[in-house]
Amino acid sequence: MKTYVMIPTYNERENIENLTREILNLKIPDLHIVVVDDNSPDGTSEAVKKASKEHPEVELLLRITERGRGSAGIAGFKYALDHGADSVVEMDADFSHHPKYIPRLLEALQDADLVIGSRFTRGGEDVNRGIARRVITLLAGIYVRVLLGLQIKDVSSGYRCFKRKVLEAIELDSMISTGPSIVSEVFYRAHLKGFSIKEIPIKFEDRTRGQTKLNYKIFVKTLLMVLKFKRLNKKGLLFKLSPK
Repeated sequence: MKTYVMIPTYNERENIENLTREILNLKIPDLHIVVVDDNSPDGTSEAVKKASKEHPEVELLLRITERGRGSAGIAGFKYALDHGADSVVEMDADFSHHPKYIPRLLEALQDADLVIGSRFTRGGEDVNRGIARRVITLLAGIYVRVLLGLQIKDVSSGYRCFKRKVLEAIELDSMISTGPSIVSEVFYRAHLKGFSIKEIPIKFEDRTRGQTKLNYKIFVKTLLMVLKFKRLNKKGLLFKLSPK
């Protein structure tokens, strides 16, 4: 089974070399890594090119004209599908999603269509984050679950593993998220298509190197986008729109 680990990046040079090395050290057969970089000014893409010279299974998708977590994720998914992926693991580059969980995600995929690395299922942990951020995450999670009808405890987890058929069915070309709301949009579309979703516990540790891209404006925009998903689905338009 061909697996792609898809990692969207922006200014992650401090982390990406170590991350790709640790993923490769897992020795998972037929595993490839695609780093989707939004032309980071810190030289992230150069670090990936250096790694790929030694390890051809490390691949770079460099985006020159587009930026945004959502569109980068979509581009990465499409790249993996175009290159024959049977399964795709999506993760962040900052080690908040530790590579050691990748084998567990793939194992759990035998019994589900989509597997989530979850902080909030039994055995999961959310560490090194302030109380305020934890409360905000909790309240936002309740908002998303209630509004979209999701039976998922960690609705903001970007550490996910997909069977190919899920990414083919959710109609990537019609997705409207360009930012972090991509996480909720993917969950919602998979839910509406009737795919089985499973959560496995992970220990989420806030980044220790580099800077977070999330801020108040992005957070509010993400919540408003969730409301938009719901409204579009009620009108029967969610799978018919294009972001352009």
